[in-house]
Amino acid sequence: MVTMKGLYFQQSSANEGITFLFQERENLPVTEDNFVKLQVKACALSQINTKLLAEMKMEKDFFPVGREVAGIVLDVGSKVSFFQPDDEVVGILPLDSEDPGLCEIIRVHEHYLVHKPEKVSWTAAAGAVRDGVRACTALYYLSHVSPGKSVLIMDGASAFGTIAIQLAHHRGAKVISTARSLEDKQHLERIRPSLVGETCGPWWRLAASQQTELVLRPRWRLEESGQREQGEVGVEREAARVIDVSNGKVHVAESCLEETGGLGVDIVIDAGVRLYSKDEEPAVKSQLPHKHDVITLLGVGGHWVTTEENLQLDPPDSHCLFLKGATVAFLNEEVWNLSNAHQGKYLCILRDVMEKLSAGIFRPILDEPIPLSEAKAAMEVVQKNQERKKQVVQF
Repeated sequence: MVTMKGLYFQQSSANEGITFLFQERENLPVTEDNFVKLQVKACALSQINTKLLAEMKMEKDFFPVGREVAGIVLDVGSKVSFFQPDDEVVGILPLDSEDPGLCEIIRVHEHYLVHKPEKVSWTAAAGAVRDGVRACTALYYLSHVSPGKSVLIMDGASAFGTIAIQLAHHRGAKVISTARSLEDKQHLERIRPSLVGETCGPWWRLAASQQTELVLRPRWRLEESGQREQGEVGVEREAARVIDVSNGKVHVAESCLEETGGLGVDIVIDAGVRLYSKDEEPAVKSQLPHKHDVITLLGVGGHWVTTEENLQLDPPDSHCLFLKGATVAFLNEEVWNLSNAHQGKYLCILRDVMEKLSAGIFRPILDEPIPLSEAKAAMEVVQKNQERKKQVVQF
């Protein structure tokens, strides 16, 4: 019997934390029904929501670790219709998966996988799939972003925020983002599309495909002349505005209202909000905007997409939202896997994420790949939410 090791975590009895550990696993039995046997090539690391697992009453001695996987199909069950051996696939394992993504060979139901484009690397596929699904859910399904809309993306230098910014720009939206540090601000300045020349991918990909010289000019030059020179390719996009909140002196609501001429922002995607004053909140929330600030900067008919699962809205807050005709939506990407009601739509999102990644419409920010032997230490850092770049284990 061949054995291999996988990474698991164990919840402490006092619920004070979790412990990561490797365990030996026996070689998987013959694949049955709608399951495929997958040789994992890369697995991305994400923070584990232990509270959600407890609410789902998933009680185990050891929980598998690693859910965003990319790999090669080794074998398929008798009822599998989407895949065949040697297919390259990518997907997100469900919360109740028996197998850890951080293992060489696993079994996955075919409805959680899609084909990986040939041009996309293993690490990029695994590293982008979860945040890509989150960004598409927030922008396309919860807030319906469209050309000309103004979008505020909090903490834009995070792995999720970076992808959301790029996808919003691709839809023709005007993006405003917040930066928690000087390093974050510099990162956002680098990805800001202040030049003309991007349509359906990076300008260098477009230029190479057309075998022609691409002329790039700063936006003010284009607006001044009023027309493009011959040979220039691209469409105009609104440049992003970066709000530095690291020193605590900048007021996000005032900055957004100033940027939009007092009309307010059409779409807000937060990274959490403060419900009380700074003195009553933990230090980790000190740079987050207060819920009143978000309501203030939201425009008429705006959409507030929040990740704050314990959001509390008082009657005056609700009344203000009512007067604006605004909506509040909760961003929980796990809902796609918690219910099979929209399984087809979820698979479409996965395919759309991979197609956009392959076309160069967005690029994830990834840390250097690490081997499986370093996964335990890396997960301990990720679980403390101390990583800005996406960490990926490469097999």
